[in-house]
Amino acid sequence: MAFTDKEDGMCGIAGFCNLKGDWRANIAKMNERMHHRGPDAEGVFASGDERVVLGHKRLSIVDLSVNGAQPMESHSGRYVMAYNGEIYNYKKIARKLLEEGKVKAFRGASDTEVLLEAIEAYGVENAIAMSKGMFAIALYDKKEQELFLLRDRVGEKPLYYGFIGKDVFAFASEIGSIAVLDGFRNDIQTDILDIYFTHGYIPAPYSIYKDIYKLEPGTMLNIKFPYEEKDISITPFWSMREAAKRGQENLFQGSREEAAEELERLLKESIREQMVADVPVGAFLSAGIDSSTIVALMQSLNSGKVKSFTIGMSEEGYNEAAAAKEIAKHLGTEHTELYITEEDAVAVIPKLGHMFGEPFADSSQIPTYLVSKMTREHVTVSLSGDGGDELFCGYTSYESVSRIWGKMKNIPYFIRKPCSSLVLHSPLAKNPIYRTKGTLLGAKGPGRLYEISYETDPLVKKISKTHGRCPYKYNQFEEGYLAETNHNIMLMDMLMYHPDDILVKVDRAAMAVSLETRVPMLDKDVVEFAWSLPIEYKRQGKTGKRVLRDVLYRYVPREMMERPKKGFSIPIDKWLLKPELRKWAESLIDRKTLVRQGLLDADAVWKMWDDFTQRGIWRIQIWFVLMFQEWLNETSAMFH
Repeated sequence: MAFTDKEDGMCGIAGFCNLKGDWRANIAKMNERMHHRGPDAEGVFASGDERVVLGHKRLSIVDLSVNGAQPMESHSGRYVMAYNGEIYNYKKIARKLLEEGKVKAFRGASDTEVLLEAIEAYGVENAIAMSKGMFAIALYDKKEQELFLLRDRVGEKPLYYGFIGKDVFAFASEIGSIAVLDGFRNDIQTDILDIYFTHGYIPAPYSIYKDIYKLEPGTMLNIKFPYEEKDISITPFWSMREAAKRGQENLFQGSREEAAEELERLLKESIREQMVADVPVGAFLSAGIDSSTIVALMQSLNSGKVKSFTIGMSEEGYNEAAAAKEIAKHLGTEHTELYITEEDAVAVIPKLGHMFGEPFADSSQIPTYLVSKMTREHVTVSLSGDGGDELFCGYTSYESVSRIWGKMKNIPYFIRKPCSSLVLHSPLAKNPIYRTKGTLLGAKGPGRLYEISYETDPLVKKISKTHGRCPYKYNQFEEGYLAETNHNIMLMDMLMYHPDDILVKVDRAAMAVSLETRVPMLDKDVVEFAWSLPIEYKRQGKTGKRVLRDVLYRYVPREMMERPKKGFSIPIDKWLLKPELRKWAESLIDRKTLVRQGLLDADAVWKMWDDFTQRGIWRIQIWFVLMFQEWLNETSAMFH
């Protein structure tokens, strides 16, 4: 057995089974590819027969000593674990282990050791069930010669896995770490490109490569000796769908005021746990409801001043920094702001292909990276307000779908469907407004209505030359799963958009600068409570997040918060038309290049580009195309 460490461990995991070549050189390459996730230390483990290898890069957060080093062996020596994340209630679990005599004493003060001993004492599933936190875990059981991979309930921490050739099973926190292994020649998974060009990201379980997958949130993968494809099983240990169903079938019976009381209590408990660290902790603060609530509650729990961070822009329509500063002043935080320029944003773009490892095109990835970079200069951990929109009905699109469906649902489907076909096959379909209305008219239910709101223009389906029919979370969602329209759509987003767009964006952008982000609203108890609330506690007319606002208004005056939401975005459409970025964009979509690559339809891409430059449309889809091409460039450079 080889067991080495340099001194510490935490934040990026990797490994493989059945690699025929130099395992030491390969695990070193995997670790190096995710250096940014854990610049403080690294560790490696190999089983006695060298068939199973685990690697780890650490960003030290809790227990900075050598006692926190990974991969870590359990006290008995049976289990070895490489783990990325935080178990927030680990002290409570540690007390339980000591009181029940399962552990006589702990070597250090890390959550890694506590989790390992809980697994030893109670079994993998029971230990995970009692753990609250965010995590991606690789656990090797020496006795049974089996490997477990686990990912947290909502998908805060990433975990990719799959096969290289027929023999080598590999896994890692980032897909780029798998792609550096000897023998990696996995083709691009062209069947998912239609989904990517519709949404701007690749939803789990898919990845950009064939035979490489994202482990879905709340699931456990088990692979037994001899570690072949037939030896894999994947089972859920927690389900967002079931949590939503259970909550909506057992609605909270108290008043809205009582709901706000309980929500405040649960959020404070979550924040209190998530502020525990042996390094400086801060928070992102936009001027929105979600981040303001988190910062307000942090400050109420903190005797000193909470460190808060925001970025601003000179473009008025995109700038929330002044409002954020006002909120920070009211709350009494130690506030830092950075005004970013077009030059700052442009400098980030070449890094994006490497940062995300696969095509990803939510343009707020740029400001997220810049605010993370600034924040990292002051703290190692930052709390964010993500999750508020999806759990408390914040997006205006929810209200729109609910309103449209309210008008449509009384017309039987057997009447609507032929009317939809009639509009779409008539000259009216050339007009985008009629085409959209005609498409929406053919929706069977609100879920399908929401899905097709993303895909109303047929040109999007022409970008990719390959048209696979991959089932994914939106098109697999059964109509009327929950009784209330908004809740169905919120659940769709919590199953796909939130884990595969929002959380990916935050994780990769922050980890690129070695900043750990934590999301208090995604605490298991907060999520389960949110699903138990009736819709009228969340939305009334165009006002969403009612009960969340009730909590916030105890700390921040209502008039300070009631401003039009600007979102966390940048004027990428304006910037792309300026000489430097325009030149970059047109070089990526050069016709000869597109034809040589053979993946995208050059005519469709250039129709979009011309429409964008001349008429200002296709702003979002153009960014999807450019990010795909940027990733392809980065990948080509890596393999040649």
